[in-house]
Amino acid sequence: MRRSDRLFDIIQRLRTASRPTTAAALAAGLEVTPRTVYRDIATLQARRVPIEGAAGVGYVLRRGFDLPPLMFTIDEVEAIAVGARLVRRLRDPKLQEAAEAVLAKVTVVLPDSLRGHLAETPIYVSPGIAAEAQGADLADIRAAIRDSRKLYIAYADVTGRRSNRTIWPIAMAYYVDVTLVGAWCELRADYRNFRVERIQSSKVLDEHFDQDNGRLFREWSALPKERPAG
Repeated sequence: MRRSDRLFDIIQRLRTASRPTTAAALAAGLEVTPRTVYRDIATLQARRVPIEGAAGVGYVLRRGFDLPPLMFTIDEVEAIAVGARLVRRLRDPKLQEAAEAVLAKVTVVLPDSLRGHLAETPIYVSPGIAAEAQGADLADIRAAIRDSRKLYIAYADVTGRRSNRTIWPIAMAYYVDVTLVGAWCELRADYRNFRVERIQSSKVLDEHFDQDNGRLFREWSALPKERPAG
């Protein structure tokens, strides 16, 4: 978690607390050490956030303090709501959790006139029908894409024939009916799309590959998306 996000979370936790909250309790919820919380509290106090209390006793946020409301138009609020609902239909649990966290953060800082509309936007987004990944952690694959690290996968094609591949993951492609990993396949020496439900196992390798300033993504993006899977 970025420090800026953690500072925001501390304020939100203190805002909703009904009693003084200790650094230990905050640290447990944020998965950091109490010492980190003490430093963060000191930083917030230096920024004139009215947090009162002391180590070992607990902290409270003085009543009446609020973050300035974010200024969203009604169309922007609906865009946030639709975006979050679209993420919910993906078979990617970590992205779903992140979407819910975004909604929670936006909701608490919206003016009252818009807050209800975010939760009750009269827009329907159909559920996805993509098969869920069983042998691969999509969060790990997305991290490998960000870090330009190779993946070693066991993959079964449409006939069930299994092969082991080392791939360079370039992108995730989310469709209503399928989720793909776009990659350069060392075995095929070419770009391939891998259906996540056919990845039987995967391991992020220590070895990196060169994204070449986005060239791999641009070349993969230019290919027909019906390109062979695997």
